[in-house]
Amino acid sequence: MVEPLPHVREIPPYVPGKLPVARPGLTTYKLSSNENPYPPLAGVLATAEQAAAAMNRYPDMGCVALYDALATKLGVGTDQLAAATGSVALIYHLLSAYCGPGDEVVHAWRSFEAYPIAITASGATGVKVPVTADGRHDLAAMAAAVTERTRVVLLCTPNNPTGPALTHAEVAAFVDGVSHDVLVVVDEAYLEFVRMADPVDGLALLRSHPNVVLLRTFSKAYGLAGLRVGYAVADADVAGALRAVSLPFGVSSVAQAAAVASLAAVDELFARVDSLVAERDRLVAGITAAGWSVPEPQGNFVWFDVGDRTAELAATFGDAGLAVRPFAGEGLRVSVGEPEATDRLVGILESIRPPA
Repeated sequence: MVEPLPHVREIPPYVPGKLPVARPGLTTYKLSSNENPYPPLAGVLATAEQAAAAMNRYPDMGCVALYDALATKLGVGTDQLAAATGSVALIYHLLSAYCGPGDEVVHAWRSFEAYPIAITASGATGVKVPVTADGRHDLAAMAAAVTERTRVVLLCTPNNPTGPALTHAEVAAFVDGVSHDVLVVVDEAYLEFVRMADPVDGLALLRSHPNVVLLRTFSKAYGLAGLRVGYAVADADVAGALRAVSLPFGVSSVAQAAAVASLAAVDELFARVDSLVAERDRLVAGITAAGWSVPEPQGNFVWFDVGDRTAELAATFGDAGLAVRPFAGEGLRVSVGEPEATDRLVGILESIRPPA
């Protein structure tokens, strides 16, 4: 039998958010995948349907219309862009292009579940730096973990699944202290949900530091999770490397068309984002009133640091028709969803003893 490379057997599995189990007489809600609960805008859906009519043709491998729209929106050159099937694919592409056996990738933990998977798949070694007690990146410890073997540092802001975001001053100081031959990836999948003082200005960082890479997605705020389209903004040489290792024709015609249409409808889409942020605030207020606490959420989710009670609470929510995302022995991530889901979640918390 032909065996895969040794490190392939070490790749941890990705655990997707599960669907809720049907409960008789009860509306169920999926709060396990950080999805936008709103359906597609009518104009975006019509554009996608029109693009689907040409599914017998290959998509534009150069993503010309998408790159043009993004370049105009962001004020960057089209040569600074690389698109892929979600921002998670760009993590794989970046590590494939810049890392291999013997190299190290520094990242916070717990953070995005795909990081250890992509790092191991590249043959590199992940260096996990624990988040602080309130779910934040410990940037001082991460800086101390950088060695001559470090090729990439991954910063997830807001951090998935714990919720807090980094400030611009924090990230700027961190980048200033890192060698220019280390890529600093600022993973901004939840960028549009941030409401805090001094938010990260990724484009400003990139203009002054060519070793900064920004990762963004249409899956969350734009509501295109099912179409899988994300993009990187980077120095032209880095973006070129990402495009070089990407799967040909990876971003479908439907995804490209829907993404361009979404960029043209940002006012309407971002009104929905504002609604989700308001619902997030209402959820946190209810959680607090029930005697529970969560780290400061800046994405479209909250984190319950409940340790060995994780499985018990996940089952309790599940029995009530709420699918949440458990991380065994650590905690629960709960997406911001419909108002009815918020009411039910808070009602359950009111009846359960919070952690001491």
